[in-house]
Amino acid sequence: MNEQNIFIVRCGEIALKGLNKPYFERMLVERIRKNLKKIERSDIPIDVKRHEGLIFVRSDKSYDEGDVIGEISKVFGVASISPAVETESNLDAIGEAAVKYMLDLIQNKGIKTFKVEAKRADKDFPVKSPDIARIVGAKVLIGCKVLKVDVHNPDVLLFVDLRRGISYIYDTKISGFGGLPLGTNGKGMILLSGGIDSPVAAWMMAKRGMMIEAVHFHSYPYTSERARDKVIELATIIASYCGNFKMHIVNLLPIQEEIVKNCREEETTLHVRRFMMRIAELLANQNRAEMLITGENLGQVASQTAEALVVTDQSVKLPVMRPLIAMDKVDIMDKAREIGTYETSIQPYEDCCTVFLPKHPVTKPKLQKILESESKLDVRALIEKALASKETIMIKPE
Repeated sequence: MNEQNIFIVRCGEIALKGLNKPYFERMLVERIRKNLKKIERSDIPIDVKRHEGLIFVRSDKSYDEGDVIGEISKVFGVASISPAVETESNLDAIGEAAVKYMLDLIQNKGIKTFKVEAKRADKDFPVKSPDIARIVGAKVLIGCKVLKVDVHNPDVLLFVDLRRGISYIYDTKISGFGGLPLGTNGKGMILLSGGIDSPVAAWMMAKRGMMIEAVHFHSYPYTSERARDKVIELATIIASYCGNFKMHIVNLLPIQEEIVKNCREEETTLHVRRFMMRIAELLANQNRAEMLITGENLGQVASQTAEALVVTDQSVKLPVMRPLIAMDKVDIMDKAREIGTYETSIQPYEDCCTVFLPKHPVTKPKLQKILESESKLDVRALIEKALASKETIMIKPE
């Protein structure tokens, strides 16, 4: 019965969705299928089906198991994956399959101890889970003379998942990222820079099921083409998790020059942030995004104090999601390493936020003072000029 590679995919949080569970499961199956298209060959398709709260992926033996697992594990909503073998749901067949499975592990991994853990999903089966584990364990001991049982710290924990008609045997649960399937929670516009934080913020919102679109601000010629390429590279890494998305690239330099010319130096960064948010909001409205997303982290820099964030938010009407707001910087860096953006983020290229940076930025701004300074600027004209420079590109995973 094992002419294919079989993978059991578990849904995690989706299991708690009540009456909406089938919808989330269908979306998860769709996302798994889409990700597997990257490696699927037209003449040998990969099968993905859901059954009794689990998703089963079946691929031809010619597919590399690691490639299949790698693509499944990137799908948000996947809690864990287990390469498995299947057998008929009777104790003799299960015992025979378990012995063969363990003999392979003895040969390939040199294991010496084991424990069997059984789950009886078919409640009509006459033998209960503890007894299934005991019977299968006894068969393994007879068939694998070198093995001993260790219930506390076994080399291998052998799982038996007994279901109606077909049962599954496996010894590994490979963790996925969890979360919710992409596309189940609307769409957000991420303000994407070349730093560490915003790519992580985009990834975290996508993990909660949100489709993303991005806007990147530059200050050419103060920022270089290499800096632009760096952000595109970061966006490409994010796309490996959430698929194709649009990124709008906007030159902010004319706005920055007018702010420096007309506003107080210590307020420069805040004024720039307010313009960024307004432009992002306009693009979000044009592209049907319901909210803005930033990588801001409370107190990390002067423009991210509580007072500064209030002033920034006042410039827009859309809600602003800040998934990193209470995280430690070390934790953000660890997450960037985990998702593969860190090494690109730390490349030392210029960023528009560092252009015209004030020596002593205000940390506790008053909204009224900011509005007074801003009244010296033709906000609408400056935004229109910036949008006239907009370039939109499609980001795709490599």
